Parts: sequence; C-alpha cells; structure tokens
Amino acid sequence: QVQLVESGGGLVQAGGSLRLSCAASGRTVTLNVMGWFRQAPGKEREFVAAITWSGTRTSYADSVKGRFTISRDNAKNTVYLQMISLKPEDTAVYYCAADTGVVVFPPRLYEYDYWGQGTQVTVSS
Repeated sequence: QVQLVESGGGLVQAGGSLRLSCAASGRTVTLNVMGWFRQAPGKEREFVAAITWSGTRTSYADSVKGRFTISRDNAKNTVYLQMISLKPEDTAVYYCAADTGVVVFPPRLYEYDYWGQGTQVTVSS
C-alpha cells in the first residue's frame, strides 16, 4: 500500500503562485508515475501533470503548459507542482495520484492506483 498526502493549497490572487507537495509513504518502491489532477465544482476530475518516478518524462495538460511545473525529490518521496500565473479557472481541489503499472505515459485517470485526499486551491480575480 501507498499513502499520499497533499499540502500547499490555499487562497491566492490571480497572477500569484503556489507550490503543492505530495508526500508518498509505504511501498514507494512500486511507484512508476506520479500525477496531479484537479476537480472544480460541478466538473469532472481532469489531468494536470504527470512525471515518471525517475523524473525522465513529464506531461502537462494544454491548459497549464508554461505555467505549471511538476518535479520530484526521490530522497523525500515527494512530488511537487509549482504553479505560477494562476488564473481563476485554476480554482479546484488538486489531487495527487500514483500509478504502479504503467503501459502508456501519461496514465489515464482510471489507471492510477492510489490517490491523496486533495488540497483546495482558490484563485481570486
């Protein structure tokens, strides 16, 4: 089993920045890909970014390219999502996810094995 705990969410003005963290514990040796997803009220959960545990590959949703950066610190078993130039439409609950058996990168939402509890990001205009 793997446990994921997100942190770093909050309220920020448009144009501001936040850095989300996702700390993994348990059988982290089994992890292949870490991803970030978000879900706004009344909307489906959507892909934001993903990174291989080795850090060699990353992927981003078009809506966040150039503004968000995903990274990882394997020594700390932690994945980060640096967000800059935030917009009101980035407001959502952000979820960290982990996949242990990757065939296609990035994995699709339903292929992730573990999920965190989510952290709220609110961007005011």
